[in-house]
Amino acid sequence: MPLFIRKIEKKSKEEFSHGLTHFRTFVKWCLCAVVIGAFVGCVGTLFHYMIKISADTFAISNLRMVWLLPLAGVVIVAAYKFCGMDNDKGTNMILVSVRSEEKPPVFTAPLIFISTVLTHLAGGSAGREGAAIQMGGGIGYQIGRLLRLDEKDQKLIIMCGMSAAFSALFGTPVTAAIFSMEVISVGAMYYSALVPGVISALVGYCIAIRFGVEKTFFSLEGVPAITIPSVARVTVLAVLCGLLSIVFCVVMHGAGKLLKKAYPNKYIKILLCSALLINLTYFVGSDTYNGAGMGLIKAAVLDGNTIPEAFALKLLFTAVTLGAGFRGGEIVPSFVVGATFGCLVAPVLGISGTFAAAVGMIAVFCGVTNCPITSMILSVEMFGPQGLIFFAVAVATSYMLSGYYGLYIGQKILYSKDKAEFINTSAH
Repeated sequence: MPLFIRKIEKKSKEEFSHGLTHFRTFVKWCLCAVVIGAFVGCVGTLFHYMIKISADTFAISNLRMVWLLPLAGVVIVAAYKFCGMDNDKGTNMILVSVRSEEKPPVFTAPLIFISTVLTHLAGGSAGREGAAIQMGGGIGYQIGRLLRLDEKDQKLIIMCGMSAAFSALFGTPVTAAIFSMEVISVGAMYYSALVPGVISALVGYCIAIRFGVEKTFFSLEGVPAITIPSVARVTVLAVLCGLLSIVFCVVMHGAGKLLKKAYPNKYIKILLCSALLINLTYFVGSDTYNGAGMGLIKAAVLDGNTIPEAFALKLLFTAVTLGAGFRGGEIVPSFVVGATFGCLVAPVLGISGTFAAAVGMIAVFCGVTNCPITSMILSVEMFGPQGLIFFAVAVATSYMLSGYYGLYIGQKILYSKDKAEFINTSAH
């Protein structure tokens, strides 16, 4: 047999072997993603309804439930201490576990589930997506152990869990899949998680929808025509939101550090902060700034209504809540801050209040998470495609001007935001 024919046969066999390997990997991750998506989707759906029940119970209590804050706080601190997680890093731990050998503890998911529900039941100001990321990542890791996956595959299955939980709670499957790949290391997306992340997010989403979880979507009005003046106005708004995202991160991190230094005893810290939150709630005279704050978002985005101090009060309530040791997330509060701030400055910039609220919401989210691709996709899944060019401008502007600040100190920013160079620094 001629030499060149033998070479062709050898190359063909190698290509077939490589193709077969990729196909097997594809099938493996499709199956794993379906399992993760189904399990996490069910847990995420249950979590959604428990949060809803807690929020509704607080809403009808006429502020009386806020007096449970001290008890809820003590229970949360004691539970984490009892499980050996009193120094838990929260969402940062999940992000670091994808890049390193650190592993999510076995109690991560149940603890964050219970403590977030308690936080909302007693009127703490917190979101739910941070809990979703921890819950999904923790469940994903434990299922990966049961499936006896190796170290590298464990990292992918953690991201699968993150995608499924985020998707189940927000009803934004594409955003969820991209977010889990983008948030770990800014500037280097984990494309190996694309197939399992998309599938797990879709499965989690379908399960949540099947059990009646409503998709987070707003009918956006007031989108201007694409002109130089309108783009310029949106750019100015994005500049302000980029700076606001820095303030948001500084306040959130600063509150936690200040309270930890002032009150090293976690029980005393959470009791004193509970008292402060009770006083703040009665000072305001309503539950407007307790819980996640979706009412503020709806008022701003759907009706163009807000008050001047809304964004600052929500930031204050959230900083005290999470800095004290209560559990939840920061992303929905960042939505509230961005939406109310955008709505507030809209008249000055000559923009529709509803449209400015939507832009502010996405721009601040981008600034605090350092996830521009996720932010653009989120704008489409949450508001529709009609304002995409404006959201893209706002996201790009906020991303650059927010610098190296971020909600998650476990997040690595690998590439400079204004130069084509590798920097490898943590968000701060």
